[in-house]
Amino acid sequence: MLKKTIFKRILIAMLIGLGFGVALSEVAFYFLGETARKPKQITIVIPAGTAELIAHGQQPPALPENMDFVTGDTLVIDNQDSVNHQLGPLWIPAGTKGQLALGEEENLMVECSFQSSQFMGMEVHDPLTPGVRITGILNAGLPLGVLLSIYALVPPVKKEEKKEHDLSKDAQS
Repeated sequence: MLKKTIFKRILIAMLIGLGFGVALSEVAFYFLGETARKPKQITIVIPAGTAELIAHGQQPPALPENMDFVTGDTLVIDNQDSVNHQLGPLWIPAGTKGQLALGEEENLMVECSFQSSQFMGMEVHDPLTPGVRITGILNAGLPLGVLLSIYALVPPVKKEEKKEHDLSKDAQS
């Protein structure tokens, strides 16, 4: 009977720990939602008149200053401006397209002629796969479950034993 009770306590403690791990990991993954996808092709269109806006110190409204990507994404720059543009190693002549394969996890600040700051921030993350999610849950939930299981091994004090302990304490006083 005692072994069965201890087993139940440990099992419940492990389930609570894993439940907490699921909740904690999923909240964190919610905020990383942009990287919870498969690699894809992302197109940035440089609209006509961009070079003129940049020359006057204005930021073109449709162009982001920073972007997040997943390893394996392909960034396509479609230059519809009448001026040649550059993004990092890409030279994109007017009226053409250029491609940049993003193959490894990294944070970049690249030279960019179609930004008013002349730079563009690019963060490349590994995609959040189901394996990464499960690893996150186990890394958070198992240690907590083990810790709770250790506490579950401490037997509770029965009310009768507590009363006797309190009475003997009062008698000694």
